[in-house]
Amino acid sequence: MKKLALAVALLIGSTTLFAQTGTKSDVPAANIKSLDGKAFNTATISNDGKPFIIDFWATWCKPCVSELNAISDDYSDWTEETGVKVYAVSIDDSRTMNSVAPFVAGKGWDYTILLDPNGDFKRAMGVNVIPHTFLFDGKGKLVSQHNNYSPGDEDRLYEEIKKLTGK
Repeated sequence: MKKLALAVALLIGSTTLFAQTGTKSDVPAANIKSLDGKAFNTATISNDGKPFIIDFWATWCKPCVSELNAISDDYSDWTEETGVKVYAVSIDDSRTMNSVAPFVAGKGWDYTILLDPNGDFKRAMGVNVIPHTFLFDGKGKLVSQHNNYSPGDEDRLYEEIKKLTGK
């Protein structure tokens, strides 16, 4: 019984240490690809101490495209004011993955586009419905999330970002 109590105390202490130091990100590690086909480990996702968004989407998902278009309309203002960065993670599979780059180019999106054709990162993040949008603070801690999209969701998201940055 004493060993169990000691183990629990050590576990609580180490969890508290991570929370206090901010060294552990809530972004799980998964091996996916960048838009140019290079290997990308999601554990490296960060934004130099500023908030970031991870948005799961697909080329065939109309609400996903609507959300990313809506964010894109004001994205340069968002980044200028708050420094926020968007990682748009396509879950297009091997059949449609080759259409992602031309699709993004046609939209003119200025996001970091990542490819998750096997769904490894999607599963690690617990995504079942897209679009699924996650907001993280500058330390990589998950602040909020929502799935699906309705016009105006981007405004609520930006209000949350401004609160994180004190703007």
